[in-house]
Amino acid sequence: MNEAVQIRSINKRNGLTLTLAGGLGLVIALTLFLSGSHLFAPGIICFALGSIALVLGVAKLLEPEVTAKLTEQGVTYFHRRGQVVIAWDNIQRLDQLRVSQGLETLTLPYIGIKLKLVSPVLECISLRLATGLLTEQRPLLMTASTQGEDLSILENQMSEEFTPFIENNDRYKGVLAMFGHRSRLLNSHLGYHLFISTDALDRPVNEFLILLKEYQQNSLE
Repeated sequence: MNEAVQIRSINKRNGLTLTLAGGLGLVIALTLFLSGSHLFAPGIICFALGSIALVLGVAKLLEPEVTAKLTEQGVTYFHRRGQVVIAWDNIQRLDQLRVSQGLETLTLPYIGIKLKLVSPVLECISLRLATGLLTEQRPLLMTASTQGEDLSILENQMSEEFTPFIENNDRYKGVLAMFGHRSRLLNSHLGYHLFISTDALDRPVNEFLILLKEYQQNSLE
């Protein structure tokens, strides 16, 4: 059997460097402000650059060290708001997200996961993580809106997010219901229920997909 494999995000790279550089920039800005009004302009520049670097650096440091873990049971996705486990036998399809734009097919920076059932994910996802993913999925909603000519269908599906989510006699309300409906909506327009950003990977997308499919196949044998 395969041993567990941990996937680490490239987003954490240079996090400490950016944080230290940002802090130094703010110190320099404060020094310039106190040195006289003639240094106010360069002080503002240092303050702005330092603030941006500090925010970016702290954001990188807050990202989890491990973003995905592959085991015999399934794939665990780690997020700064929590984690969720997706069992191999609940995954119907895995691939990189591709959408149509006119006559062209665009490849987007996401790994798509098509589920057999949404309810097992709702059973193990925290409210905090579900809320965070709902917010982060706004770009995917915008993409979904371009995939069909009848926007009223998408609008009706979005309005259902405020109703209970029912699947196989399991009933969910509140944030979990919203996440369930959102997953179903994205699947109907983009072909997948869940998405992992390629920025969360430490290897090329194709290599990660091969690894996922290998683990899934071995687990089902």
